[in-house]
Amino acid sequence: MTERIVSTTILMVGLALFAPLHALAQESDDDWKFSIGTYLWFPSVNGELNYGSPPLGGGSPSVSIDSGSTLGDFDFASLSLTGLARKGRWVIGTDVIYLDMSDEVSTVSSVDLNPGSGPINIATADLNADTKSSLTSWVWTLAGGYTVVQKPKFNLDAIGGFRYFGLDTETKWNLKGTVTGTGSGGNTATFSKSGKVKGSDDIWTGIIGARGHYQLGNGGWFTNFYADIGSGSSTFTWQGLAGVGYAFHWGNVLLDYRYLYYDQDDDELVDDLSFGGLALGVNFQF
Repeated sequence: MTERIVSTTILMVGLALFAPLHALAQESDDDWKFSIGTYLWFPSVNGELNYGSPPLGGGSPSVSIDSGSTLGDFDFASLSLTGLARKGRWVIGTDVIYLDMSDEVSTVSSVDLNPGSGPINIATADLNADTKSSLTSWVWTLAGGYTVVQKPKFNLDAIGGFRYFGLDTETKWNLKGTVTGTGSGGNTATFSKSGKVKGSDDIWTGIIGARGHYQLGNGGWFTNFYADIGSGSSTFTWQGLAGVGYAFHWGNVLLDYRYLYYDQDDDELVDDLSFGGLALGVNFQF
């Protein structure tokens, strides 16, 4: 079902992107217009991390993350930059986000005691005493597109491009006791009462989506939105934002809610992971 939705959306956006090509000769040679901005994003994080196959005679954890707060969880406040260039109806934009989040409340939800192809999972949620996870991530999006609707108060861009998601994680756990069970070949396997584990992943996906802007009344207030979906290999991702802003002669200020989601196969580090929260930004136009 998901593959059908993705395929249909790609077809629709593809038509929106390429159907207007015949009108290029009628476009005036407008000057390039640019905007550069920065914003602070304060997301909470939720999801499941799988730390891979366990060593022989040992175990590896699956970790659930459920942060209940945002502002206090940053070692370094999110560093985010965005840029957009327009010429006529054509547009290209990029967005870069750096997040460093520490001591996120976590739970060792299960332990894999089998180093072979058939995992033996033991539920350990009731054994957790203190488990924390740290995440460092880079998110880079690059997409180009075409303005399919251009009116005095409303414009809509159809876009396509790619997104990179680089993630480094570390989980430190402290359980109420050692987990012991039967591993491959009937041998005894254990998972220690306390310890730490690290993981990393680099995820590339193609994306398609839309971006829009609507002026409220005759003043400087406006609403904006953005949405994309994408996939690559065993990965599915989508991102969305919506908010309100105010325009000045030099640019604008924005307050948005932003959400980013990733889902992968169970044998990958990122089983499912989402970031969601408010973003406060400023853009300069020239």
